Amino acid sequence: MSEAESQAAGAGARCPWCGEDPLYVAYHDTEWGVPERDARALWEKLVLDGFQAGLAWITILRKREGFRAAFEGFDPERIAGWGEAEVARCLADPGIVRHRGKIEATIGNARAFLEIEERQGFSEFCWAYVDGAPLQNSFASMADVPAQTPLAQQMSKDLKAAGFKFCGPTITYAWMQACGLVNDHLTGCPRHGEVADLS
Repeated sequence: MSEAESQAAGAGARCPWCGEDPLYVAYHDTEWGVPERDARALWEKLVLDGFQAGLAWITILRKREGFRAAFEGFDPERIAGWGEAEVARCLADPGIVRHRGKIEATIGNARAFLEIEERQGFSEFCWAYVDGAPLQNSFASMADVPAQTPLAQQMSKDLKAAGFKFCGPTITYAWMQACGLVNDHLTGCPRHGEVADLS
């Protein structure tokens, strides 16, 4: 455990990964780890986690409103019908991460989302992996927090089988943490207990 992490654990400070950036701190304090059950919101966050691949999350967070504008409010029914014109528009948009593969994957992911949503409900599909209730972890240090788990590996495999892309197990686990399927706030962080109470 680093000195900063030791101080965080001992002083009841927030998880050290968010640093001191006000946007990142607000995200940690109000959103990260809160159980999300809205299907469209779950899908939006999964898409954004896919865009994060190879980048820092704060980069995506700073561009989130730009993404929402470019992707029509993350309306999967609209995005599922996109073609090359919309891809070209996004590639010219400085408000988002301009990566053709990720943009094209978002279109395919919208179609995959709609299929799951019609078949069983996307929220139900996701939450079934944790039997409908957030997993409560008890990590004291950032060094204890895994980058992925067997559960995330299984979810990644199933999402890919359903047609999703940019959903490897590391991405999937980061998404599970963000959406509150698991509570990975450190035990010394005030949000650990607050998020646990929300479940």
